[in-house]
Amino acid sequence: MRLAFILDPLEHLKAYKDSSVAMMREAQRRGHAVFAIQRAALVLRDGMVSAAAARLELLAGDAPWCAPGEPELQPLNAFDAVLMRQDPPFDAEYVTATWLLERAEAGGARIFNRPRAIRDHNEKIAIAEFPQFTATTLVARDAADIQAFIDELGDVILKPLDGMGGSSIFRVRRDDPNRNVIVETLAAHGSRSIMAQRYLPQIAQGDKRILLIAGQAVPYCLARIPKPGESRGNLAAGGTGVAQPLSPRDREIAETLGPILAARGLLLVGLDVIGDCLTEINVTSPTCFVEITRQSGCDVAALFIDALESAVLR
Repeated sequence: MRLAFILDPLEHLKAYKDSSVAMMREAQRRGHAVFAIQRAALVLRDGMVSAAAARLELLAGDAPWCAPGEPELQPLNAFDAVLMRQDPPFDAEYVTATWLLERAEAGGARIFNRPRAIRDHNEKIAIAEFPQFTATTLVARDAADIQAFIDELGDVILKPLDGMGGSSIFRVRRDDPNRNVIVETLAAHGSRSIMAQRYLPQIAQGDKRILLIAGQAVPYCLARIPKPGESRGNLAAGGTGVAQPLSPRDREIAETLGPILAARGLLLVGLDVIGDCLTEINVTSPTCFVEITRQSGCDVAALFIDALESAVLR
């Protein structure tokens, strides 16, 4: 197959831990041709979506980890599959990319995850569809509503709706002397909606990333344990990843959400679970393949390429 990956700039990818690199290496190992596309290279003309795509040779090392060929303008429907693996922030340009990819779909391209499904599932707000699994949560922009939530619960997490990697996430207690300025800054003085969630002390045991592939849960999750003095487990914020088998509650959440999300065109999803509570549904570029594989022996990239091959060939 000819597989095109829409990626961040190649020089920014950390091959020793990047899930997209793991996918591409497994695809090449099976004999598939791998191409890289930058989101900025997507163009729509006369109803046809094309992009400059560079053929990659995946190397064994991490520096360099690939040898890219010269980019050539190609229609997206010339590939057997196009994988949207661009990291957030989910801003206006990201939304524009989903519109362009939808037009590519209309022209016969196979896009994973489906662009409409990516656009329809804000990674924070999507949990509202499954309140039986979530902690007490508020989405609001008015400071009075957010402040009342803090007063009611006493200890909360505040975060933007479009971030990743733990960026701009704050733990705020009722008596925090900085609570006003934190709310003002995150909500941009009432011009931007944010999420507030009841603080879950189980974060000390890790913010678990559960991967769903074609609706099925990978049997191991990655518990991202905060470093001392932190309330964020994100690896980008210094957390330590520990692979562990899914708990019964993890499986309950995964088995409930998996078929629903897969039916909407989400081939790969990353669920974030703290304790027994679902906190996020990640659909843009879920990660943790490498860490889970290295520690558990479960080859997540192989499971993903299995699912991709099945989806393309059926």
